[in-house]
Amino acid sequence: MINNFKGKTAVLTGAGSGFGLECARIGAKLGMNLVLVDVQQDALNKAEIEMKAQGVQVLARQLDVANAQAMEQLAGDVKARFGAPHLVFNNAGVGAGGLVWENSVADWEWVLGVNLWGVVHGVRLFTPMMLEAAKADPSFQGHIVNTASMAGLLTPPNMGIYNVSKHAVVALTETLYQDLQLVSDQVSASVLCPYFVPTGISQSHRNRPAGLAAEKPTASQLIGQAQSDKAVGSGKVSAADVAQKVFDAVSSEQFYIYSHPQALGNVQSRMEAIVQGHNPPDPFAAKPEVGEGLRKALREA
Repeated sequence: MINNFKGKTAVLTGAGSGFGLECARIGAKLGMNLVLVDVQQDALNKAEIEMKAQGVQVLARQLDVANAQAMEQLAGDVKARFGAPHLVFNNAGVGAGGLVWENSVADWEWVLGVNLWGVVHGVRLFTPMMLEAAKADPSFQGHIVNTASMAGLLTPPNMGIYNVSKHAVVALTETLYQDLQLVSDQVSASVLCPYFVPTGISQSHRNRPAGLAAEKPTASQLIGQAQSDKAVGSGKVSAADVAQKVFDAVSSEQFYIYSHPQALGNVQSRMEAIVQGHNPPDPFAAKPEVGEGLRKALREA
């Protein structure tokens, strides 16, 4: 929980667009020191210029959050410039679809590298720094927010690789919360589980590293990409709305952050099936026409 953000330091990954950029904008308005991290240099440059124009201290770093050494260097730079951060938003993420057996090793390494390892690095590097600061200063308040997804609580078909990465982030963050409860009253954690919100994630392949280049997309991957573009593009809740929910949750110590609480009915039916030992429920029960369209497209592909 953080009561007063002014003069505090925030580390934000994926800060060049989407939730990361909108959280940076809120942080700047609140007078925070900002550490902006993104893999896309031009987007990062724009964000850095915009935040500096607000009169706040900015440290910008272009790096891939999947890279352990780059993240270690970042943590050292943050500590040297600002000391322990108060808010860490492990938010960088990429999307990928397709039938789960059709994903290549490179697909798995790319998605898990960013979506899971990026969060792992943020947690392992910044949590000890925050706990050390808390021990030295009884007034220190720290909070870690990890971006998962509603796909971390559900198992929608044709996007298994993404689901796996986001389920892992939910489990990691719930465990982080419990671990922190054992050792400190000054540092806590939240998990962000957005549904379809217009951000740059459906076009994240623009920043895919050359070393993990995609093979020729399969029919199911092309179908998944088209569905993702449509769903993300038509979202009614904005990235700015979600960013405000993040700051509200940090100041009220709320663990689960949802962009679309109305989507929790699907989570409830999944959990009930688990408890009762039933087979997984139809993920398209509320929108059977979507499921029928996907089934038809995949069987005709």
